[in-house]
Amino acid sequence: MKKLVVVILLFLTFSSFSQEKPFWNEIQAFKKQDSIQPPKDGMMLFIGSSSFRLWKTLQDDFDNENIVNRAFGGATLLDLIRYQDDVVLKYKPKKIFIYCGENDVASSTEVTPQVVLSRFKTLHTTLRKQFPDTPIIFVSIKPSISRWSMRNSMMAANELILIYLKQDPNATFVNIWHLMLENEEPRKDIFVEDNLHMNAKGYAIWTEQLKKMVDGK
Repeated sequence: MKKLVVVILLFLTFSSFSQEKPFWNEIQAFKKQDSIQPPKDGMMLFIGSSSFRLWKTLQDDFDNENIVNRAFGGATLLDLIRYQDDVVLKYKPKKIFIYCGENDVASSTEVTPQVVLSRFKTLHTTLRKQFPDTPIIFVSIKPSISRWSMRNSMMAANELILIYLKQDPNATFVNIWHLMLENEEPRKDIFVEDNLHMNAKGYAIWTEQLKKMVDGK
């Protein structure tokens, strides 16, 4: 009977812990995947939120099997920092591609562009301690139909991160904002039904901008 009680308590504790931590199951899935087939050193590592996570044709679009996608859920920069040991720091990537920050802006009106920058600085500082010379490529926050009312905050956050990254000679800021606009509004033909995430046409824009960075030395 005592053993049964212990088992139940352990189960309830684990269930409560996994429910409290966002994206816990996705992170555990990455760990399991790594235990079965660990990523090779020197890969192109993509981390961040759903715009990367949903890029199912990532390897095919770049014709590169050495790409590892560790983006998860609707991650914010805080989530990326929380799980950095599991999705980036334990690897030995050749380059690190980041798409994150959009969900930070969308999460609350209290998350100002300055807050987004502060969070990004925290992540960048940690990455530089672990990977002092590894190229970091940050893809700018994208415009979308469903979040167009937030455009001013998103553009401001982009500008702050762009200025900040100028101090890092091994970092690149890839601005995809204006490429996704038509007549100064988000193109309607590059999004899926939720008007937030992209279809193949949208990812084609990103592929074109990132191709040299993925293929280059």
